[in-house]
Amino acid sequence: MVGMRDVAKRAGVSASSVSLVINGTGYVSQDMRAKVEQAMRELNYVPNELARHFYHGRTGIVGVIVPTIRHPFFATLTSQLQRELSARGLRTMLCSTVDAANGEAQYVDMLRQRSLDALVVAAHTTHDADYWSSIDRPIVAFDRNLGARIAQVDSDHRHGGALVADVLTDGGAHDVVIIGGPRRQFTDLGDTGTTFPTVRYVQTLEERLDDADIAHTYIESGEVFDIDGMRSAVREAFDAHPQMDAFVGADLAAAFAMQEATLRGIAVPEDLQIVAYDGTTVADCAGLPLTAVRQDFEAIAQAIADDVEQQIDDAAQPPQTESTQTESTQTESTQTARMTIVPVTLERRSTTR
Repeated sequence: MVGMRDVAKRAGVSASSVSLVINGTGYVSQDMRAKVEQAMRELNYVPNELARHFYHGRTGIVGVIVPTIRHPFFATLTSQLQRELSARGLRTMLCSTVDAANGEAQYVDMLRQRSLDALVVAAHTTHDADYWSSIDRPIVAFDRNLGARIAQVDSDHRHGGALVADVLTDGGAHDVVIIGGPRRQFTDLGDTGTTFPTVRYVQTLEERLDDADIAHTYIESGEVFDIDGMRSAVREAFDAHPQMDAFVGADLAAAFAMQEATLRGIAVPEDLQIVAYDGTTVADCAGLPLTAVRQDFEAIAQAIADDVEQQIDDAAQPPQTESTQTESTQTESTQTARMTIVPVTLERRSTTR
């Protein structure tokens, strides 16, 4: 196996000079850099990326915590996020909390022990804000409120709820059934907020339907990983609400509704309008192309990766002086981390009027 010393010998330079070229540290003349790079090409030498990260006090690995990758939303998100992190020279270590017992705790421990450079949290959590801020390492939350000091990326769910309401109002809906997760997740931070911003689309939708005097019912479908529970909730909606003329749910729920309507001989969109929320490929594969509010997965992943990269770079800065540390601590005690809101769009298709 070709090593750094082989490259140094071929280039006629010291091994330390090769290290400087590979790691991008210290001054290296253009002539020396050219010799080293030429020797690397001739020997087909590939630098040890992990060793290079360790040289800079990093691992180059970002932990990503999601509830499950069975759900099409999280499968799409993790795929796009892995692509964005890879473009920044970072590897992804994925944790599906439903498939790995104590997965969240294990990843937090790895972050504290610096086995991970950063953590992306996209799974529901019951920890309070002090828990996450006390970790004092790079963390980015997606569609989760982990406290004011934790960077957060959300889709614009309030606008998404308004878009759904406009479609149903324009289409003359009179009785709407909404399928979604447990209502208890709506107010985990008390009356002033939620750890689960996705529910804001439901809250906005319900408010708009009330304003328009349109009847609506919310049916819980269980946790996001409970696909069978979602299917059962859809059947319940059709059994218990035969008068409904509009259905709203995540892509998978909307696809199940399309199947159920077909089995029961209900015409879509003439007798029943269906609106999906997320806009994954499932919305294209439901028998009819579903009208859907589309979350921008590419923009979401870019925003998360940008925050991760910035925090990793900040964490690698040289230690501060005592006076600077005191001033910084005072600032951080009241600091609010960046929040990024990613726009959503509506695509009107075959399942609404």
